[in-house]
Amino acid sequence: MASVLVVEDDQFVRSALIRHLTDAAHTVRSVGTALEALREVAHVRFDVVILDLGLPDLDGSEALKMLRGITDVPVIIATARDDESEIVRLLNAGADDYLTKPFSVEHLSARMAAVLRRSRASSGETPPSTVIRVGGLAIDPLRRQAELDGVRLDLTRREFDLLAFLAGRPGVVVPRKELLAEVWQQSYGDDQTIDVHLSWLRRKLGETAAKPRYLHTLRGVGVKLEPPGAGVRP
Repeated sequence: MASVLVVEDDQFVRSALIRHLTDAAHTVRSVGTALEALREVAHVRFDVVILDLGLPDLDGSEALKMLRGITDVPVIIATARDDESEIVRLLNAGADDYLTKPFSVEHLSARMAAVLRRSRASSGETPPSTVIRVGGLAIDPLRRQAELDGVRLDLTRREFDLLAFLAGRPGVVVPRKELLAEVWQQSYGDDQTIDVHLSWLRRKLGETAAKPRYLHTLRGVGVKLEPPGAGVRP
């Protein structure tokens, strides 16, 4: 059971979501505007937020940025927009997942379950206690902190999860399907999601796809993390 905030101005859609989530034993609160959503998350602890983009007072993407300023609660975007650049922008703004309307209740349930598994795994009480070191990288899963050459990296939750997963397998090429399954807890998905997060990580590690130091993408195979100078690059 999870505590869910539904942010949706369409009363028909809103009622259907509330009914479905309640039937699934979740605790549900709902609002119809972005400002109401901000007030809710400022005073109530939720496990997940389902956020519509077409809100009457503020565009949902702007509301997402404001939400990220006050909370790290997982946010699933529910939108009729399917433009690729829009999806990238939403991920860049801090969305944990997105669903394109219309979607089935089964699809929503699967996405919610995946987001909640990731969130609860991130805050679990028994993470590894040893610091992972790869070259100048030091990753502490217990404190969820990472440093590069002694300087702390400012990573989002998903960026940290991706970095820690790859660092735990230094030099091993990890297939994209495995990354989706282990980091995103999804059996299928868009490779673009991985590419976007890899791009963010590279920027924070001071490298690029053209001139990689730690993160190496093998086209059609997968991704690996290894220290600089560990071998000849494919």
